[in-house]
Amino acid sequence: MRIIFIGTGDIGVPTLRTLIESPDHQVIGCVTQPDKPVGRHQELQASPVKELVVGYRVPVFQPERIRSDSVIQQLRFLRPEVIVVMAYGQILSGELLRIPTIACLNLHASLLPRHRGAAPIQAAIEAGDKESGITVIYMNERLDEGDVLLSRAIKVAKDETGGSLHDRLAEAAPEALMDALALLKQGAAPRTAQDHAQSTYAAKLTREHGEIDWSKSREEIDRRIRAMNPWPGAYTWLPTEDGVKKLKVYAAIMHHCDIGAPGTVVRTDKHGILVAAGTCGILLRDVQLEGKKRMLARDFLLGHSIAEGTVLGAASPSSSSSSSSPAPDA
Repeated sequence: MRIIFIGTGDIGVPTLRTLIESPDHQVIGCVTQPDKPVGRHQELQASPVKELVVGYRVPVFQPERIRSDSVIQQLRFLRPEVIVVMAYGQILSGELLRIPTIACLNLHASLLPRHRGAAPIQAAIEAGDKESGITVIYMNERLDEGDVLLSRAIKVAKDETGGSLHDRLAEAAPEALMDALALLKQGAAPRTAQDHAQSTYAAKLTREHGEIDWSKSREEIDRRIRAMNPWPGAYTWLPTEDGVKKLKVYAAIMHHCDIGAPGTVVRTDKHGILVAAGTCGILLRDVQLEGKKRMLARDFLLGHSIAEGTVLGAASPSSSSSSSSPAPDA
């Protein structure tokens, strides 16, 4: 099949690579977001999708607006049979969706209709879902509401993080797409309407989504820490001699401890920072103070004394000397 791939994020890279290397399909074009300035020096960086196709003879398009007439004309000229979209970052117009002669497919990182939207991976972990997966849908002009062609489920591990589930879904996506394309080629592809009454929505994440609410149960706090790892990163506010500072938490374990007010530091030792959460506790194991390197909590405590009874997250973020977050690492 003649295929145009549209995507930006690294979750789509294994799928694009599989398509390019498949003897049954021809990737005739790739659409991705324009290079973006990143880092302190604002150097332009290509998307993971563009970086992959540089080594192949695949035309790359990087429009500011994919809905523009000129882009639509260019893609129509390529005469694709199928357009495949995964983690692109722009909304496709109905005119563009009608370009392929067979179908326009989207690969979504959840078991639709659950967790429509931009952050389905983190939402699945925060919700405590036992399963996640890849759903291949026929695209329409509404967000993730198209009919389902097929889905492939994977189990969510008890210690799953946003990063680990992202990587596992990235590896599951190529097989799901290849099965879908085979069904289309055979003329046997199903088309099942989603049950919209069962849908949930996972909004685009911001740095603020990572803040830990110590009044939640330890299970909810544990899921938030894992879901937000590596980005945007779960965090709390730590009172220091220099003011209130953001303390990111990358890893923690649920722990029994004496009852204390939510967010109260119960104990600090070689095992980490034990914080009260309701009738139980959370042991912080891997942390990063703003402006400092990420490190094990036991190493952090060698240079930063935290008195028992200190209440995390209690002070207003506005009292922090610098509440800005470092650039995302994922």
